[in-house]
Amino acid sequence: MQTIIWDVDDVLNHLTREWFKGYWLKNNLNCKVAFANIDQIPPHEIFHISREKYLETLDEFRIKHGAALQPDTEVLEWFRAYGHQFRHAVLTATPRFYAPCSAQWVFKHFGDWIRTYHFVPSKRADDDFPCYNANKAGFLRTLGNVDIFIDDNESHINDAKKDGIRTLLFPQPWNSNSSESVVDFLKKITV
Repeated sequence: MQTIIWDVDDVLNHLTREWFKGYWLKNNLNCKVAFANIDQIPPHEIFHISREKYLETLDEFRIKHGAALQPDTEVLEWFRAYGHQFRHAVLTATPRFYAPCSAQWVFKHFGDWIRTYHFVPSKRADDDFPCYNANKAGFLRTLGNVDIFIDDNESHINDAKKDGIRTLLFPQPWNSNSSESVVDFLKKITV
């Protein structure tokens, strides 16, 4: 069986879209940016705020609404139809404080298929703990036995490609695969 490593936020769920609608637009009524125009992650420069302020708002949204995020419907349907044909694990970059909530969300919605959860801490200013891997590619090298790595962040994908891992860039407005439908993207896995 092949092993697929999945990112969580903006792949299994719609974190950035929900943050944009449920936090940013509600608190910035004059915002003229559409979700489709978020062409970089993190998007702080688009909104003319610091990276730290963006992360602060994202963390606030995660704490209040993260558990209620719904899975991507098309991804969940793919798991129901084809998930049994692969082994699945998660590798996400999330703040250390939020990893338990993220793991619970994954197992609640995808636990029939995903059996392991891994994270590389998304650094915050007050973090004071050891860093074992600077990025996801470093962790993937440690993990080994990865057949497919799926992420929406092009830099994570490019780093993993350097190690010869088959990668698939999940379609989002901020990456070069933005025009592909999720359904067409998911077909690539089973080919």
